[in-house]
Amino acid sequence: MAEGSCSDGFQGARTGPAGVSLLDSGNSRGRAMTFQVRGWRREATQVLAWVSDAEGGREAAKQRRTPATKDPTAVERANLLNMAKLSIKGLIESALSFGRTLDSDYPPLQQFFVVMEHCLKHGLKVRKSFLSYNKTIWGPLELVEKLYPEAEEIGASVRDLPGLKTPLGRARAWLRLALMQKKMADYLRCLIIQRDLLSEFYEYHALMMEEEGAVIVGLLVGLNVIDANLCVKGEDLDSQVGVIDFSMYLKNEEDIGNKERNVQIAAILDQKNYVEELNRQLNSTVSSLHSRVDSLEKSNTKLIEELAIAKNNIIKLQEENHQLRSENKLILMKTQQHLEVTKVDVETELQTYKHSRQGLDEMYNEARRQLRDESQLRQDVENELAVQVSMKHEIELAMKLLEKDIHEKQDTLIGLRQQLEEVKAINIEMYQKLQGSEDGLKEKNEIIARLEEKTSKITAAMRQLEQSSSLSFTQS
Repeated sequence: MAEGSCSDGFQGARTGPAGVSLLDSGNSRGRAMTFQVRGWRREATQVLAWVSDAEGGREAAKQRRTPATKDPTAVERANLLNMAKLSIKGLIESALSFGRTLDSDYPPLQQFFVVMEHCLKHGLKVRKSFLSYNKTIWGPLELVEKLYPEAEEIGASVRDLPGLKTPLGRARAWLRLALMQKKMADYLRCLIIQRDLLSEFYEYHALMMEEEGAVIVGLLVGLNVIDANLCVKGEDLDSQVGVIDFSMYLKNEEDIGNKERNVQIAAILDQKNYVEELNRQLNSTVSSLHSRVDSLEKSNTKLIEELAIAKNNIIKLQEENHQLRSENKLILMKTQQHLEVTKVDVETELQTYKHSRQGLDEMYNEARRQLRDESQLRQDVENELAVQVSMKHEIELAMKLLEKDIHEKQDTLIGLRQQLEEVKAINIEMYQKLQGSEDGLKEKNEIIARLEEKTSKITAAMRQLEQSSSLSFTQS
């Protein structure tokens, strides 16, 4: 398994759990953060439970075959292992309750790096140089580049950092970058399986050479649920003093559990309030849509009445047009008859013209005047007919525009009804989601009760381990 993990790809320094985002705003940000914390908590609980069970069996086997007097180096390894357990467990729990990306000033994270530094320094061989004795953990960490090719980038980044003058400062920067990349467990796993290479840097009784090193590497897998953003470039890592603060781990576990439970309940209540507010807004939207639909229906009825009135006007205008056409035909017939009569009269007058030139001229002038009047009358009738035809075209165009407006208003009404149905469906879906969230709340309360039982068991086991440690100290 260790050799297979050495061939994994290089991951980014800011990657989080798959499919989870914390960049939403408002209430969506709170919901996404709650879901992420729940996923982290389940993953971290599984990892810690698995490692605790494995370590419990390992410790029981070692106690059966350990003689009454323990080796001081074995006691040191056990103490460091216990401190690593407490540090990793406290870091995971506090980070999950914190719910955000960790930075360099986070106290549990600082104590974790101090504990890891002590674990890596245990049993380290002293290397002689021309000026002094050198005892640093940068040597074995630098060896990871040869065993894990993907670690070359982190080593090059550490060497390129300005301001790091000591190997210890580079080692501390390496640990921080490895944690940000979520590859610390993979790097150290590749390192501890090569015991022949580690023997150049560690004594045979060192923690990294024994089973405790493998246990710590297994515990480090749980840190993959944590997102950290550490500013390594501007931090003074050469002159830091690594002192373990035991007061951070001497806290009441029941208070921590109650605090986490209150945080979860507060997050669930926030989600419930968000759903209620969204439901209220949807109800107001539905009421406004109802009012809009009513107003559109009223306007539609008005348009229908106007259309009926326009149709009646068009029918009346058509009847008037028909009457005008019939009258025009009668006028044309009368005009033709009159012209024929006039023509006959003109012919008779021509015959009489021969007899009486003077009477003929008078009759001729009278006929021309009558003809002119009749032509003017005919022209007026034709002009009136053209005006009536243009009015008919305008009325037809207005009727078409009214029909088009009515069709558009009907399409708008249909669209608004569809939106109303969609809003109703969304309201029903949100109500169902609210019921599902209440059921989830009940399930989470049951899970919290079971977690409290597991916490009490783990507390009892830790107390037994502390009592056994105190007895071993007393005996030694």
